[in-house]
This record gives sequence, structure tokens and C-alpha cells, in this order.
Amino acid sequence: MRLWHENLLSLLPRQQLLGQHRECCALRGNSWGKPHSVVNYVFRYSLERLWSYHIQVMNEMKRRGYNPESCWIDPGYRGKSAPRFRPDYREIRHLRDEKSKRFLVYPEHNEKYLNECLENLRSKGVMILFNG
Repeated sequence: MRLWHENLLSLLPRQQLLGQHRECCALRGNSWGKPHSVVNYVFRYSLERLWSYHIQVMNEMKRRGYNPESCWIDPGYRGKSAPRFRPDYREIRHLRDEKSKRFLVYPEHNEKYLNECLENLRSKGVMILFNG
């Protein structure tokens, strides 16, 4: 699984969007720090960044009428079996400030990565017209 480029979240089909939510839940939970070639880069950053990305996913879900469990809105929540996380709220404030400037949570989510995501979707038979 991968984290889709943030600019694609509003364009993802239902299956990919809901899969992205499940992936974020797993990564925030007991999968945090467990190697996986496609998402290893997230472990170089804080859990606050993953939470920020996950909030974008959940906001898109809500926009489409889905109701993700509200417990995931809490930046310290890591699922039912993972220990709570003590978030750095200064970093969260910083991420919110940056987000207002069209901030991408992960620097790796650049134009090259966007094209990789689009190609990956095409290989699954999902055509997305992206005007960036």
C-alpha cells in the first residue's frame, strides 16, 4: 500500500480512499516503524505528520458522506491495541500553519511522486484526469 499524493485525495475512487484510511490507521497503530518499501519514508518524520495526512483523508471521507471513527481525530490515538502517543502540539500548530500555504505533509510527495501515483492508479484501471 502507499500513501497517495495529497493532491489526489479528492479524486480517488471510493476503494482507494477507504483503503487509504485503513492504511493510515495501520501505520499510526502497531505498524508504526515496521519496514515496508513503499511507505518507509514516513518513518523519517513524526507521527504528527502522519496524523496531519490522515486528517486530510478523513476530511475527504466526510465530504463524501462517510463517517470515520472520531477517535482517529485525536493525534495521540493509535488504535485499540497500540499505546497512546503524546503528540507535540507545537509541531501540530506548525503543520497547520504550513498547511494553509498548500503544504504537502511529506516532501517526498513531489511532482515525480504524483506521476508515480497516477501511473499506479492507471495500472489498476483507474483513470484520473489531473490538471494540477
